[in-house]
Amino acid sequence: MFSQNLRLGRGIVNYGVCRQSLRNFAAAGDKNKGPDKSTSEVDERHPLHGIRILDLSRIIAGPYCTMVLADLGAEVIKVERPHFGDEARKWGPPFLEKSKDAAYFLAPNRNKRSICVDIKRGTDLLYRLAKISDVLVENYVPGTLDRYGLGYEQLKKVNPKLIYCSLTGYGSVGPYAKRPGYDVIASSVGGLMHITGERDGPPSKVGVAVTDMATGLYAHGAILAALYQRSRTQRGQKIDVDLLSTCCSLLLNVGSNYLNAGVEAGRMGTAHSSIVPYQSFKTKDGYLTLGTGSDEQFLDLCRRLKVEHLPRDPKFQANKDRVKHRTELIGILEKMLSEDTSRNWMKLFEGATFPVGPVNSIPEVFEDEHIQAIGLVKSLRHPKDGTVKVVGPPVVFSESRNDARTAPPVLGQHTDEVLGELLGCGPEELAKLKKDNIIQ
Repeated sequence: MFSQNLRLGRGIVNYGVCRQSLRNFAAAGDKNKGPDKSTSEVDERHPLHGIRILDLSRIIAGPYCTMVLADLGAEVIKVERPHFGDEARKWGPPFLEKSKDAAYFLAPNRNKRSICVDIKRGTDLLYRLAKISDVLVENYVPGTLDRYGLGYEQLKKVNPKLIYCSLTGYGSVGPYAKRPGYDVIASSVGGLMHITGERDGPPSKVGVAVTDMATGLYAHGAILAALYQRSRTQRGQKIDVDLLSTCCSLLLNVGSNYLNAGVEAGRMGTAHSSIVPYQSFKTKDGYLTLGTGSDEQFLDLCRRLKVEHLPRDPKFQANKDRVKHRTELIGILEKMLSEDTSRNWMKLFEGATFPVGPVNSIPEVFEDEHIQAIGLVKSLRHPKDGTVKVVGPPVVFSESRNDARTAPPVLGQHTDEVLGELLGCGPEELAKLKKDNIIQ
């Protein structure tokens, strides 16, 4: 989908080592894709300008992946079920007033174009779009798309440069492969819920769909790696990313401790198994989280609390000692920190060598002076609801653009536009496809 001028290097001669990579990305794609329909705000400063993604995913993991790629300039065509759409559109309340979409849907779907195509009866349309795309992302149960001629082995015959990314609950092989996958189930099977929650309480899920989002981030990185490799090999490939494997990878030190030392972790609330103190403490009006990852930081904490004798006590001198005598030390700190407000403690800890911060409510997060100063929240014009707000990309480049440009689309907003411009469907054909309930 790179324009001819971009293939010849227009506008990228000043990007040093990035120049050749961009040219390679272009050369690896299909030279007969048709016009570049990125928005006017996407240009060669976006690293993925010229990459087209056919997005057949729903809910969180897949859409989160494609949103990150869209922020980087990729053209993302979001394929949705006619008259129903992505299930996340119904995941409310709250809902937008006019479009009736759930606010949940807004989170992972900016910078995309929505088309409505019936996956069973509109297979030919999707087949044709896949032929002129760089990447296809889907999150159906393994084998589903094969039944409609849209599996990887089928599509690579007509587009050998296609990168085909499948996000599933449990992968494409193994005894669980055919099971549907959701974040909370994968977090259960993968042990994350077992180690989350208070020490004597029941298992708890993380407050957001962290396994879904981490899977989307893994997929995004894998797609970028496959695009880079394609620039050398001229071949696409299939990528499998699954929730359960992602969850196991997130176990990090907990998994390593068990695999290498046989140490089984349990729930510890906000505390850390290997560092003390490193947790939240109740204050007079809320909670404060602090951590001392080194003995020097513990010394600084004790100086500020005027308990300089604690680091001299053999029970608390080194971190290994503090871990051993965790209960006694935490009891001392809990008593002290409960005697004043979070705000006053933050004033006392200003300039500290150790990390510290209040446990903010969600309103407090978005009212925080730092969040406001960096302009993380973006307002985007919405075709039905005026404006909507999204949390913008957390990554900033010195040379490239990575931005929230367009609001999440309403259902089928771009069906005629995409099918007309990319596949050459005229008004009469579009009208017939709508009459036959193949598109919306």
